[in-house]
Amino acid sequence: MARAVWNGALTFGLVSLPVQLFTATDSHTIRFRQLQRGTSDRVRNKRVNERTGEEVPPDEIVKGLDAGDAYVILEPRELEDIAPGRSRELEITGFVDLADVEPVFFDRTYYLGPKGEQYEKVYAVLEKALERAGKAGIATFVMRNREYLVAVKAESGILTLHTLHWADEIRDPRAEIDDLPGRVRVADRELKTAEQLIDALSMEWDPEDFHDIYHEKVQDLVEAKKKGESVEKAEQPAEATNVIDLMDALRASVDRAKSKKAARPGGRAARPSGRPPASGPVRGRRPRSTRSPSRSSTTWRPRPASRADPR
Repeated sequence: MARAVWNGALTFGLVSLPVQLFTATDSHTIRFRQLQRGTSDRVRNKRVNERTGEEVPPDEIVKGLDAGDAYVILEPRELEDIAPGRSRELEITGFVDLADVEPVFFDRTYYLGPKGEQYEKVYAVLEKALERAGKAGIATFVMRNREYLVAVKAESGILTLHTLHWADEIRDPRAEIDDLPGRVRVADRELKTAEQLIDALSMEWDPEDFHDIYHEKVQDLVEAKKKGESVEKAEQPAEATNVIDLMDALRASVDRAKSKKAARPGGRAARPSGRPPASGPVRGRRPRSTRSPSRSSTTWRPRPASRADPR
């Protein structure tokens, strides 16, 4: 059985439900070892005192924030003391329609389970109530010395917890990207052809249709090198479409998509990876924010989306 990453109480109104939090996803991380070239000697990192050059044992390492003229040292117990009780409480402050939460706010997904058989009924009541209402509970809690904003919702008979970015962690795209189009005039025939391409490539969402091709190719490369074999190099990326050739490229893309769709039983679009479905669940990763969760009243807000599925 998996090990819980957090234990505490999920509270809503006057109801308190002891729960455990479990990681919902894995990532396709290939863990390479660092070796000195020409040898099998591993290269290791050590924590050293930058002034003396001497290695520092883990129990002598503390956290500090640079205050300009000195460091402010923070002990683990001091961080716990400033959030009394909150490290073990997941308090729902309200319920919202999930469609009102823009996808950019979603970060990671966890599973919530009852902490003991005696709490299964309370757990089931909340899960079924959220499913019928079609809403998610918005809550905050502290884990690993960090406060999280989260959404709790019912999915396939269980409660899931989705960590959310704070509002001031969402970057304004127009401040980040230099070449976003402004008021660009688009010809009707170009727009209609692009819509035809979208329609021709439309398909049912099945996550098992998608595979981490790079991860598989790295594994193939490792196996080939073990046998003294070589592997084919990846194809070069396609050249950018010239504005003059846009209509020709759109028409050719529509024709190609329609012919591929018609060649398959039921007219279903081709699998993107060209591989059979995976035998197990597809696992993915989302990058985590490294920004400070300080509140700000001048943050950019994305426009509401019609759907907000975090996965």
